[in-house]
Amino acid sequence: MNKLSPKKLLLSKWTAVEPIAKQKHFLVSKVITPEPPDEKIEFVEIEAVFSKKTTVIAWRELTDPKRWVQGWK
Repeated sequence: MNKLSPKKLLLSKWTAVEPIAKQKHFLVSKVITPEPPDEKIEFVEIEAVFSKKTTVIAWRELTDPKRWVQGWK
């Protein structure tokens, strides 16, 4: 997998290896910018494609191949 950049995560597609609340496909709907803008981005909001439910996670969790696969598989 290529290195992830938090600035390029917006609208990227992800598949959960283990379904989360019966949801498997997610889209990064928002990159949460920190209050002081010069701080590093730490969190993103992911949206389940089917239910539209959103969850905030640390963007680095997406680099774990045991939990996430890039794209919709």
